[in-house]
This record gives sequence, structure tokens and C-alpha cells, in this order.
Amino acid sequence: MKKKEQTAVGGPGRHYSPDTTTPRPGLLLRPCPLFLSPYDEPVPPVCCSAVKMAACSVPLLLLLLQVLPTSAEDTDGPLVCACDKCQEAVECRGTSCFSSVKRESGLLLFERGCLKNDQQTKLQCYTSPSLNKAIYCCAQDLCNANATHGALMALLPSAPEGEPMPYRVETMALFVLAPVVVLILLSVVSVLACRRLHHGRLQRLQEFDTEQGTIDGLISSNVGDSTLADLLDHSCTSGSGSGLPFLVQRTVARQISLLECVGKGRYGEVWRGQWQGENVAVKIFSSRDEKSWFRETEIYNTVLLRHDNILGFMASDMTSRNSSTQLWLITHYHENGSLYDYLQRVAVETMEGLAMAASVASGLVHLHTEIFGTEGKPAIAHRDLKSKNILVTKDLRCCIADLGLAVTHSQADNQLDVGNNPKVGTKRYMAPEVLDESIQVDCFDAYKRVDIWAFGLVLWEIARRTYSNGIVEEYKPPFYDQVPNDPSFDDMRKVVCVEQQRPFIPNRWFSDPTLSALVKLMKECWYQNPSARLTALRIKKTLDKIYSSLDKSKES
Repeated sequence: MKKKEQTAVGGPGRHYSPDTTTPRPGLLLRPCPLFLSPYDEPVPPVCCSAVKMAACSVPLLLLLLQVLPTSAEDTDGPLVCACDKCQEAVECRGTSCFSSVKRESGLLLFERGCLKNDQQTKLQCYTSPSLNKAIYCCAQDLCNANATHGALMALLPSAPEGEPMPYRVETMALFVLAPVVVLILLSVVSVLACRRLHHGRLQRLQEFDTEQGTIDGLISSNVGDSTLADLLDHSCTSGSGSGLPFLVQRTVARQISLLECVGKGRYGEVWRGQWQGENVAVKIFSSRDEKSWFRETEIYNTVLLRHDNILGFMASDMTSRNSSTQLWLITHYHENGSLYDYLQRVAVETMEGLAMAASVASGLVHLHTEIFGTEGKPAIAHRDLKSKNILVTKDLRCCIADLGLAVTHSQADNQLDVGNNPKVGTKRYMAPEVLDESIQVDCFDAYKRVDIWAFGLVLWEIARRTYSNGIVEEYKPPFYDQVPNDPSFDDMRKVVCVEQQRPFIPNRWFSDPTLSALVKLMKECWYQNPSARLTALRIKKTLDKIYSSLDKSKES
């Protein structure tokens, strides 16, 4: 086979090795630096690469390209080249032969083969330099067969100084994932530390509450701490008017110190306690009266129940004392006590008595009235109204307490909620329809009329202790002269239903205009027919009118 000429063409990372024979006559070649050949023995170069043409003059390069053959088309036929990826043979034919090395994912990939046409030769052999690939092109038969790996690796340009080599995929993934994993671990450790710290604070708070919820000791409020008035004001202005939030109730209940027992009743005891330096009333139910405690708590938590003439509710909670479970109901404390106790100690002036009666009527109106709205209030009937369940405030006004037997009604669903407490009210204050069992238990208005009957008896108690012309009677409960101290159902039914008697009214009351007006009002509350009795609103307006006329007469 005729030996073909070899064309010297190249660039950075590429080299065409010319034939070792003497160049053609008449061709003047300028000397260039020696290039490393991929063959075992170095071959003296003919000219520099195209990129490094600064070593050769432009006219000489043009002359070289015209004189030397550039492909197999200028020779006798296709070249025979060594091939690594040919499926059927180890050789291939083309216009040029090549040997290449490629850096990929940290590995060096070597390849030999042939380029089929001049277009491929130009694309492969005349490309820009790359840090990851070097190619050696030649134009002789099997000129790429003896290319060594070491020589090809030497053709790979080294990275410029200060420029990092490309990373492997595994290295890049490690650099990306490592900070993420570290951040996740730090976040988990931070969350666990915060939870542990929070748990420790809760334990210390519980220990503090246990120590403070005893019967001894006082708690004073520090400067800047929330006081009872602050919390109750927030409750009133928050829109619900139903007492403190549940969690606040638990906190208040556990921070109360009980000081002295101020009263006892059928449901338990009433204690004076202190919370952050302020007096509160703690009604303690025994565990057997859980239904009464639950019902009263349920009623006090009614939305929009809070009113000046309804006892202010603070909190309710279950606690343990002396190895027994106690049910606490915490409310405002009124040092004057109940109306029953106050009237036994003190006789009142006419204006004071009227103000007390009007305040009770105002509270009853608020209970009986349903408030409509998104967060409305159902109508409530007390069912156990009496002087012992009415408290006297500092300004000698009254507020209604003890809602354990209350009944609620909502017109939206026409639902009557009587509760599941089997106990009934106080027999001395029971209306005729309750005593003879003729009351319509499924009618809410019937329960309101029962309250009106009881209010008439409370009005009678106030009138007895009201001065008139310097005269006042001693305190006596209703029907004191007609039934025993602890009357039975039969005793009350005989007096009220059969004999239709009413509390005794002294003659002096008729000589006093104010007491005379009160007598007329209380008689309208005692009608045997429940439908004929006055409403709470009518009573309130009448009392306000009497109070205003008396006030004007005193001013004149």
C-alpha cells in the first residue's frame, strides 16, 4: 500500500504528526517548539497549532494549507484507522484517524476511531480547547494505533492557576447535602431543648400552684401583675361576658389561699379567700353535689351573662383537700354578705330599701331577657330566688347569686334546658303552682312567674326592715307566723294553696306612701293565677318610678 502523506494540523489539546520524511522541496518551514506526540517516539513538528499561530507567519500558514493534503480525499482513498467502538471489527475507514481522552466524573475515557468526512474532521479537530477533553488527529493508515494513554493524558491542558478543577457528582452532592443535614440536626436538637425547658417550667408552675392552693398563707400581687379587676374587665370587654377563659380559671383556682369560712349551706361551704391580694368568695361543693356544681358552672359560663346585679363569676375547678375531692366555684366577694344576713343586722332607710329592691329587679330582668345575636344569651329563670341567694354590695345594691337550679330557654330552637339536678328550690319561697304540682313544666314562662312570686316575698322582707316614721319591725322570714322554721311541702301547700294566705302586712305600711306603693306591687306578684302576675320588667319600671318620685320629693 502506498504510504500517504500526513497533514500537520492542530490546536491546544490536539496535534497532527507529520511524516518523518524530509519536507517537499521549495517549502520553507519556520522552526516551532517541540510538541509531545502520542507515539512512543517524539516526532519533530513541522508547524505550530492553529491557535498558537503566533510562532508562524500568516503567509506561511496559508501556503502550508495550500501545499499539504488535508484529508484522504487528496490521497488514493479512505484511511484505515484503529477503532475501539466498532462492533464488527477493530478497524474503520474514514478521511482522518483520531485518538482522544476525556475526563468525566473523575475518570479518564480513552477512544480511537475514524472521522468519516471532512465536516467531522473540522468539527472534531478544530474545536476550542477544553479542560476535560483532548484529541489527536492524523492522516495515515493506522496512525492512531500506537497512541499511548500516557501521551494522550499529557495532551490534556492543565487548569489555569487559581481555577478549580471540576468536581465529581458525588463530591458536589456531598457539599450540598452536608450543610442541609447539619441544619436539620441542629433544628431537632433546638426543638428538643426548648420542649425540655418548657416542660421544666410547667413542672415548677405546678409545684408552685400546689403550694399556694392551701388553706394557709396570703398571696400579694406584685407591682405590674394582673389583678382580679384587670382580668374581669378584660372578660367584660372581650365580648363574651361569660367569665375568664378556661385555662385562666385553672390558674386562678390553683393560686387561691383560703382564709376563713363565712357560711354553710345545703350544698357545702363558702370561704373567703385571697388571690393576688384581693378577696374572693370560694363556694366549696362536696363530691356528692357534683351536679349542682356543674350546673351552676354551666350557667355562669353563659355568654353575655355578666351584669352588675348578677354575682360576678371568676372560675371553677376541681381540687383535692385532705384526701377528698372538692369542687370549687370562685366568685366576687361581698363583705356585707347575703341580704338575709344584712337585714338581720341592719335596718335600712326608705331610699336604701328601694335601691336594693330595684337592683334585684334589674338583675331578674337581665336573667329573664333573651339576647339575640351571633353570640347571644338565652333567657334564664332562677327557680330558687330568696334573700339568702341575694348578696349586698359595698354601695348597698344587690346582686343575684346561686344559679344551680336555673332553667334556660332559647327561641331559636325553642329548647328548654331544665338540667339534670333532681333538687328543687326552697319550700318557703315556692309558688302555689309548684306546691300543688300544677305548673307547666314544659313552658318557660311558667318558671319566670315562679321567680316573680319569690321576688314578692323578698320585697316583703326588705319592707319589714325599712324605716317609716322612725318605726321598723325586726327581721322575720315570710310566713314566719304561719309555718314552722323548717316547713314541709304539706305545710306550705296548706297555707298557700288551700288557705291562700299571704305574708302579714302591718298597718303602718299603708300610712307611708312609699311602703304603700310597695304593698300594691308585692300583692301583684302574689296572684294565685300565675298569668296575672307582673313581669320582671314591669316591676323594675315601677320601682324606678317610685324611687324617682321619692327623690324629687326630698329635693323639694
